[in-house]
Amino acid sequence: MSDTPATRPTGASVAAFLDAVEPAGRREDAQALHRLMARVTGEAGEMWGPSIVGYGRYRYRYESGREGEWMLTGFAPRKANMVVYIMPGFEGAEALLARLGRHRTGRSCLYLGRLSGVDLGVLEELVAGSVATMRERHGA
Repeated sequence: MSDTPATRPTGASVAAFLDAVEPAGRREDAQALHRLMARVTGEAGEMWGPSIVGYGRYRYRYESGREGEWMLTGFAPRKANMVVYIMPGFEGAEALLARLGRHRTGRSCLYLGRLSGVDLGVLEELVAGSVATMRERHGA
């Protein structure tokens, strides 16, 4: 088994990927989320694997000695949901999630339907809080 992660930067065009997202409503949401994340992170965004747009990078190292690189934040426009990758548990995150609107959460994932169902200002605060926490923890 390889230690090389399957999901890594590919060099593919973010714009081309976003332009091809279907259906049109998901594409519009993906483009809006791209603008939000680029503004919050100050990063242009890059493709991680075939379907994740990631912003920034940080290095991690497990107690086992395994180490690697991952995005600070990102998203994937999936068929069922828009998946936003954020670090949960930072100060104020729970209060923000309570104000966000319709969503579900996973370990480091925020699952959204249409962006029209959430408060974009709160989403921006969530992304900013997650990124600030990751930069503080990892010096990214």
